Amino acid sequence: MKTFIRIGVDLAKNFFQVHAIEREGAVAVTRKLTRTKFRDFFRGMTACRVGMEACGSAHYWARELKAMGHDVVLMPPAYTKPYVKRGKNDAADAAAICEAMSRPEMRFVPVKSAAQQSVLMLHKTRDLLVKQRTMNVNALRGHLAEFGLIAAKGIHRLEELLALARAQGALPSEAREALEMLALQIEQLDASIDGLAKSIGKTNAKNPTSRLLMEVPSIGPLIASAMTASYPDSSVFKSGRDFSASLGITPSQHSSGGKEKLGAITKKGNRYLRKMLVVGCTSVLRVAAKHKGGLADWIAAMRKTKPERVVAVALANKIARICWAIMTTGEGFREELFAKA
Repeated sequence: MKTFIRIGVDLAKNFFQVHAIEREGAVAVTRKLTRTKFRDFFRGMTACRVGMEACGSAHYWARELKAMGHDVVLMPPAYTKPYVKRGKNDAADAAAICEAMSRPEMRFVPVKSAAQQSVLMLHKTRDLLVKQRTMNVNALRGHLAEFGLIAAKGIHRLEELLALARAQGALPSEAREALEMLALQIEQLDASIDGLAKSIGKTNAKNPTSRLLMEVPSIGPLIASAMTASYPDSSVFKSGRDFSASLGITPSQHSSGGKEKLGAITKKGNRYLRKMLVVGCTSVLRVAAKHKGGLADWIAAMRKTKPERVVAVALANKIARICWAIMTTGEGFREELFAKA
């Protein structure tokens, strides 16, 4: 059986590029393999360390190779790019991955299970349907405005707008036909979104970590479920700030010569979780005045010097760090930090 110390794999749909090292300083073994031969290649060698970029299908192949006994690590694509020598092709990418995985300071992405990916698929499907519903509502409002029919903003005002449009003589027959098509699509999307939310709630209730996260202000079933599925191993982050940085809600740094200069939040990382956290924290700010405790006092102090939206993002940063501490230690949220006055 062949023996390698590490292998870098560049994934694709039908062909996979392999860059294998037998020992340090030795000439690399390179192969371009089909899906079938890719499995045969790894079955015919002793267990070794395999590195891949955390991209599409990476978690699936990581689980497959782990089942064969290999030690698989996944890396963010941005962290492997500096090791590409020149040009852009599959062989250069595989060599860069093989080099990057050997660095002692490299950060790796935990491999997700099929169950965790299934939960995230529910979230992504729901997010897509919400976008489609928004598109349909906006289209409906735009079309009806051409006939002088308007309603106050907010999706909860849609029924009021439809009642105006369905009134006798409000629209020509052709426009009424298009109206009913859009209304039917919105109704179906509403039902599908509600069904997905219930499915997410059921899976979330089975997870003890998710139940602990739901004790935190601004955290509901959707955020708790997405957070535990997206980050199955919180110990890969050294601190709560590193976890918060992975969501893109920490300030960017432009420091040099011992002078610290912080900018706007980076907005790099998990866009979906960042969006939901900021929306959830915006809701918390509406009721913060009715609470007492350390967190409530911190919010009150921030509001004296910062705009409301800045406070919402800063609170999301703080909540993310609290969530990391809960996922790492298993300790529940301390209710005295944000108790009802």
